[in-house]
Amino acid sequence: MTGLAVSLILLSALCHASWNLLLKRADNQEVFVWALLAVGAVILLPLGVVLFWLHPASWPGYWLVIASACIHVFYFILLGRAYSKDDLSLVYPIARGIGPMFVPVLAVLILGERVTLSAGIGIALIVAGIFVVSWWGRFRLLWANPSFLVRDSGMRYAVLTGLTITIYSLVDKEGVEHVHPFLYMYLLTVGAAIVIAPYILLKYGLTVVRQEWQLHTLPVLGSSMLMFLAYGLVLTALSLSQVSYVVPAREVGIVLGVLMGVFLLKEQFGQGRLLGSFLIAIGLALIAFFS
Repeated sequence: MTGLAVSLILLSALCHASWNLLLKRADNQEVFVWALLAVGAVILLPLGVVLFWLHPASWPGYWLVIASACIHVFYFILLGRAYSKDDLSLVYPIARGIGPMFVPVLAVLILGERVTLSAGIGIALIVAGIFVVSWWGRFRLLWANPSFLVRDSGMRYAVLTGLTITIYSLVDKEGVEHVHPFLYMYLLTVGAAIVIAPYILLKYGLTVVRQEWQLHTLPVLGSSMLMFLAYGLVLTALSLSQVSYVVPAREVGIVLGVLMGVFLLKEQFGQGRLLGSFLIAIGLALIAFFS
């Protein structure tokens, strides 16, 4: 993976963990997510127009944007519900950890990518690190009662979020072959904001939306820009490298998410999260420098 792709992924990871922190602090996570999408669609309209003018796309790209926008609706709703049920430092690793398990395998089978031995070891270390971060101290409980994964609502939503990440990552890898990465991200933002609007308005109404906006105006604005930049950088990295490398590598953000949860939200921290973060960092290094 090129040095530029690694730099983009690291910056993206910082932006992604930061907007997830702001989302966790919201009063109503589902409304907050829709607000940041709607704000991004409006504020970034001039950028979208310029990109559309300079980088016209082919129709396959637009169909992929529509597909990804629909998948992202489920992602945002599930992510918001997960954060309403559990800690940032627990939900974030699980939600982000599902993709690195499945994306490389599916990328090889569906997209015909090839994974080097060093990258394969790096991916395995990242996945192991994610599960150590998430499950240290709970392995015995999981072994004795595997249904715990689906009975705990926070866990259930985090796992489902991870599955949507797996799906949209493969769609988006194909999408950026036809559409400029930041134009793709803007169209994705607009599409997701439109599709999710009826759900939010019917479930919560304008009063709740107005309250969330009034209470969290600056966090909504900040998270909107951070989200756009975070995934725009990932899409750019996807246009430069394999999805089987980019998706696992970007999970270095899990280390940042855990640290933010511990130091900013005062969530518990233990040896497991330290060990898991170390494994993730080593895995990223193997993918970045030896593949």
